[in-house]
Amino acid sequence: MSQTSYPKRLIKRKNLEGVVISKPDTILKTVVYFLVAIGIIMIFSSSSPKCIQEGVNPASFAIKQFVAAIIGLFLMRFFTNFDYRRLFPLAIPFAWLVVFLLFLVKFTPLGVEVNNAKRWMSIAGFQFQPSEMAKLSTIMLLSCAFYNNTNLFDNEKITKYFLPIVLMILFIFAQPNLSMVMLLVITSIAMYICAGGSWRFLCFFIVMGIIALKLKMKKYQVDRLQIWQNPEMDPLGAGYNIIQSLIAFAVGGFTGVGYGNSKQKLFWLPECHTDFIFAVFAEEFGFIGCLFVIGLFATFMHRGFIISSNCNDMFGKLIALGITISIGMQAFINMAVSSAMIPATGVPMPFISYGNTSLIVSMCMVGILLNISKKRLRRIKNY
Repeated sequence: MSQTSYPKRLIKRKNLEGVVISKPDTILKTVVYFLVAIGIIMIFSSSSPKCIQEGVNPASFAIKQFVAAIIGLFLMRFFTNFDYRRLFPLAIPFAWLVVFLLFLVKFTPLGVEVNNAKRWMSIAGFQFQPSEMAKLSTIMLLSCAFYNNTNLFDNEKITKYFLPIVLMILFIFAQPNLSMVMLLVITSIAMYICAGGSWRFLCFFIVMGIIALKLKMKKYQVDRLQIWQNPEMDPLGAGYNIIQSLIAFAVGGFTGVGYGNSKQKLFWLPECHTDFIFAVFAEEFGFIGCLFVIGLFATFMHRGFIISSNCNDMFGKLIALGITISIGMQAFINMAVSSAMIPATGVPMPFISYGNTSLIVSMCMVGILLNISKKRLRRIKNY
């Protein structure tokens, strides 16, 4: 089957008619609802001291996250009913839109700098993070590129699919946002291997990527690697977040100190409503609560892999696989950073950490995954 004939056959209206579609995966939806609910109540708990200090409504962050969740639910429902096969012709225009937005963030006054990182865009008082959209865009592009074969040196693939991904990674790295770059690279590698890619080419690109990363890493990123194993070397500097996060885990113990009773959120643990929200959750709900959240994400990944394996075409398999790995790996990285298993990065926890763009994009991705989970059966005509 040629590379050009598949998309045309894929999106023809007549091929989408006469199909019986079952309900989307109920377990996956339930897991997402639980995670979003946990996120809203934890954002209220972890951000209220900061809001009180700033003289605003203690629930302001939670209200904003709740509004984003409502928007995300509508979009999730839309994509649940939007046939995933129609995403094929939208992949390239969407990718160049993301590239354009990342360009605006870096080189125009629309970009907003927070904590020495220019990652947000502000339009009419509304801020959003285009790099979050790059996750879905990369998954769509790689699904288009690898649905038929995994040839990396096809000229058409390089210009249509790989070039936008490279530009997105370069713009995101320049923000700087190394953690998002790592997430995009890990997702891309996983999709390439699962599509049947060559390990030889993969190892070559990994080595080249590590060399380039080492040459371009900034000083604070190098400090994070050096301080990771021994945060006591700089307890008030680079090692401060790790130490305070581990204290939260230690205080939480087996059952936790109770909802709202965390002391580390009282200005001891920075960014406790975003990057280190899992540490506050561990302090308040203990090992039992952490095990519950880990189980929810494990169930999410399990259902995602089942949906991918049951899909009857490679394009859908790769999209489901990419979404599952992207969200699951992001959750693992956030939990691993909070527990000092890996060096500190700025990856938020999907559905739980505060971040309107992250929540909305994640729920859109879940909607696509739910659409893929619908079973499609050809109707048999009666004669």
